[in-house]
Amino acid sequence: MSDSHINIGQYIRQFPILFPGLQGESPWAITADLQDILTKQIKSLSSDYIINGEIAIHKTARIEEHVILKGPIIISQGCFIGAHAYLRNGVFLGDQGMIGPGCEVKASIIMPQSALAHFNFVGDTILGSMVNMEAGSVIANHLNEREDKTIYVLINGEKISIQATKFGALVGDKTKIGANAVLSPGTILAPNTAVPRLGLVEQC
Repeated sequence: MSDSHINIGQYIRQFPILFPGLQGESPWAITADLQDILTKQIKSLSSDYIINGEIAIHKTARIEEHVILKGPIIISQGCFIGAHAYLRNGVFLGDQGMIGPGCEVKASIIMPQSALAHFNFVGDTILGSMVNMEAGSVIANHLNEREDKTIYVLINGEKISIQATKFGALVGDKTKIGANAVLSPGTILAPNTAVPRLGLVEQC
């Protein structure tokens, strides 16, 4: 699939501002390469960040006890991470972002002012600004139940293989995801989407 089929900026307004070098790349290519992307980005951060190896935490961020951080990770201004959260394999948390207690985030970009309530899983995903995930909602990133693990996305009514076996979702700005809802691998959500509690999004 060519990168021209999807423009992340149409889903997430601030993405071209925060990641100008990634314009034209597909979401799944970005999440697959996110560790290298963030490792390079950490080197250009200001002195407002405390940097320890591959972990960069803004001085205004607040992190509770028993949080596990496996870099590369960037935690931006005014963020909060609740107890027992687990961040790994490349995570970017934008300004004023919140990750509640017991959440796991893997290889994902979470844009400013978005919130994971608690006990959420987000894998290989680009999450827009001002997105809210209620308790227990999940963005799955792997088709464990199928013999063929290849992930497809639905764009403009066309089912397209991304030729990868790990990708969660592209979630547009201001989307609301209800408690215990599940987004299946390859989900693409427009801005302002509302996913009901206990909802299952299975686009392909």
